[in-house]
Amino acid sequence: MTHMKTITEWFDEYSQSHQNPTNKKIHWVCVPAILFSIIGLIYHFSALLTALLVVLSLVFYARLDLVLAVAMSALIVVMAWLIHVLPVGVGFYIGVFVVAWIGQFYGHKIEGKKPSFFKDLQFLLIGPIWCMDAYLEKILPKWRSKQKINHV
Repeated sequence: MTHMKTITEWFDEYSQSHQNPTNKKIHWVCVPAILFSIIGLIYHFSALLTALLVVLSLVFYARLDLVLAVAMSALIVVMAWLIHVLPVGVGFYIGVFVVAWIGQFYGHKIEGKKPSFFKDLQFLLIGPIWCMDAYLEKILPKWRSKQKINHV
């Protein structure tokens, strides 16, 4: 039976390639933008597939940390609502996706380390919850970050 990593283990490993303050700031903008663009792209093809993938992602998050999963649920609801009401097409989401990924790779060039997902694709799911943890630490005085390594 394989060991399921804890949220702290995921964050510790993810943080190793996210030490540079500029790279972190880029990630705090680009990671949510990528999440938004992916939800938007999939939603334009199938609302059912979007709902299924969101639920599976939230189950993954809930197994790691229930509070962060609830916070991610709230964020995704807001994103889904925006996607539903914005009068934009697939091209908009492709553009956001491409620009945000360029930002991500630029951030890693500054960092001097490869993106974590090159090692394990599950890090593509860790990025958004890592950002959420950092946001909560900034806005909630009593939030105890799951990240051992301090962030900006």
